[in-house]
Amino acid sequence: MAYKTWFQDETNETGAFIRQTNRFITPFGFGPEDLPVEPGRYRLIWSRACPWAHRQMIVRSLLGLEDVLSVGTVDPVRPEKEQSDWAFTLDEKGEDPVLQVKYLSDLYLRTDPDYKGRFTVPAVVDSTTGKIVNNDYFNLTYYWETVWKDYHKKGAPDLLPEDLREDIFKLNDIIFSDINNGVYKAGFARSQEAYEAAYTTVFNRLDQFEARLGQSRYLFGDRLTDSDVRLYVTLARFDAAYYNVFRVNRNRIQDFPNLWAYARDLYQIPAFGGSTDFVHIKKHYHLCCDPGNSFHIVPKGPDPALWLKPPGRDRSYSDDSRA
Repeated sequence: MAYKTWFQDETNETGAFIRQTNRFITPFGFGPEDLPVEPGRYRLIWSRACPWAHRQMIVRSLLGLEDVLSVGTVDPVRPEKEQSDWAFTLDEKGEDPVLQVKYLSDLYLRTDPDYKGRFTVPAVVDSTTGKIVNNDYFNLTYYWETVWKDYHKKGAPDLLPEDLREDIFKLNDIIFSDINNGVYKAGFARSQEAYEAAYTTVFNRLDQFEARLGQSRYLFGDRLTDSDVRLYVTLARFDAAYYNVFRVNRNRIQDFPNLWAYARDLYQIPAFGGSTDFVHIKKHYHLCCDPGNSFHIVPKGPDPALWLKPPGRDRSYSDDSRA
């Protein structure tokens, strides 16, 4: 089926996976060329399985943007179509109740009839036009955290504080390249060399984060930031999907004492755990990303109850976490 081989179009001559660029990248802001910041105008389309979309939902909840940004959810199992797509089969009549479309591709092609890339989530749709205005998964959380600040709930965390901003940007580039996208580089590699290079990078970086998180509760001391959201979404999928489907199998996250306690600590914050759906995660990766799973079997484990084990992350740490 097409959804099992889409990534072949995003590999280079060495067999390395090269993720496609985003098509709709106009930022939210207050300038004449920016997307206007207007509560109730936009609808965020996401999949519970997708890490890029998941982090939008975590930030939306942490900041209290639920009443100003509506959400549409696609099925974790891709529809049987020639081109990779997402479907609104979780909704009544199999269509988004606000945008009245059955497939994510309907929104992309309504916006740009000549669009040739993959149809990806997250996608922010202007409800007044029914067209996609932004699918820039890398930068979207930055907009929610900054230019949407007037709509944050009272007491919302500052996930992108000015005094840490440059450090956060630098760390997020590393998290994206070596961890978030790193597991995909391993899983979608088309040569042994490309796979092993990605595999090595993933675990070298996880080893570094394991050491860093032995010194602080979060990536930047005791302050929860955008970087923690980005690292979490990969950790949450690692043992249930990436470890076996993407063959990043040197260690499970459960085998790293600090990373595992850190991941549980975040999971037990409602914005993180409440948006983490292990059923959707396992269905998507094992049914849509594993060409060898011809019998369409979804693993029963790992036991999600393990994520409720007390993390023990409330002790004091020396704040040298930015080293």
